[in-house]
Amino acid sequence: MAHRLKKEKDFSYIETGEGTPIIVLHGLMGGLSNFNGVSDFFSKKGYKVIIPELPIYTMSLLKTNVKSFAKYLHDFIQFKGFDEVILLGNSLGGHIGLYHTKQYPEKVKALIITGSSGLYESAMGGGYTKRSDYEVIKKKAQDVFYNPEIATKEIVDEVYDTVNDRNKLIKTLAIAKSAIRHNMSKDLPNMHTPTCIIWGKNDNVTPPEVAIEFNELLPNSDLYWVDKCGHAAMMEHPDQFNKILDTWLQERNL
Repeated sequence: MAHRLKKEKDFSYIETGEGTPIIVLHGLMGGLSNFNGVSDFFSKKGYKVIIPELPIYTMSLLKTNVKSFAKYLHDFIQFKGFDEVILLGNSLGGHIGLYHTKQYPEKVKALIITGSSGLYESAMGGGYTKRSDYEVIKKKAQDVFYNPEIATKEIVDEVYDTVNDRNKLIKTLAIAKSAIRHNMSKDLPNMHTPTCIIWGKNDNVTPPEVAIEFNELLPNSDLYWVDKCGHAAMMEHPDQFNKILDTWLQERNL
């Protein structure tokens, strides 16, 4: 990645731009580079874009859950001295953003979720019985996207290495269980933070009806669709994703 990873205290993160902080939360197997398009675009638009490395595989097993990751995010925001932030999360990152917003609403100016867990879990942590079969893992990685070519060899290799590392696999399964345990359907109607929901129309991991349910349950949310798009809109259609988000931030005066 073009941006240098900063390591301070217990945190590793990328930071670019100046202005209102947008903290980007990656998914279970999502690298920081998945958000290159977001960081390059919004760092030139009056925002400070920060992408922390979440401690998905470095927390103790007892703390490998959505609640602990949300607390880690809170500690990071305190460490950086931010009064208010905008949170942007994909997949598990969206769930962490939602849970953090529930716990610390005064800290969150706005929330953006895309392909977020929190209501429905299907492919998180499941189907790794043939994890040693590279072609099976390759197909699983490709299925995350509408266009399978987005799943580069680098991405497939990373997923393959992760699921074949026993420690990481155990933690992946722990996170999957935690995501189910921390279902947010009862919490969402009480969360009034402005929320932008950007969803791939062809998402197989968190299908379109999940986005509709998020939109119905979150009282202050707007839903936008990206056509011919799977689980990671900011990777498959970065320009469209940025345009939708930029327009929404302007309309909401954020």
